[in-house]
Parts: sequence; structure tokens; C-alpha cells
Amino acid sequence: MQQSDIYDQLTVIFRDTLDDDTLVLTPNLTAAEVPEWDSFNHINLIVAIESRFKIKFQTAELEELHTVGHLADLIAKKLAAQGR
Repeated sequence: MQQSDIYDQLTVIFRDTLDDDTLVLTPNLTAAEVPEWDSFNHINLIVAIESRFKIKFQTAELEELHTVGHLADLIAKKLAAQGR
């Protein structure tokens, strides 16, 4: 899957979960920059992402994520490991 496809799908998930149709994801975007992205919504985002991409994150992997770019890279890595 192309990085642009991952961002397209992430944008849909983020906009739906955070109820913000104007949200634009960039590689450097962090939770601190998005008021609606609190700890509760963070869990909702992760669950939605795992469901959409049919992947599972380990707790240690989630602790290393600091930006949307890190998240997109991890998704790409997991999809590649599955041959997708």
C-alpha cells in the first residue's frame, strides 16, 4: 500500500473519530496540536486503525509513536510484513 493511500485512510479515521471534517494530517502532526485528540480519543483512533488496516499494535510500538508520520510508517511496515 502506498503512503498516500495510508494517509487517505488515516484522514477518514481521524476526521470521523475526532469529529473534525477540516483536519489535515501531516507527517509532523502531534496529538498536542489537535484539541480533540485526548487520551480517550487516542484509544478510539488506535482501535479504528487496527480494524481498518487489519493490523495489531503492541504497547511498546504505541509508546514510540510521536507523530502521524511515525504512525503511518508503522502501518506501512506492518502491511509490508503481511505482504500487502
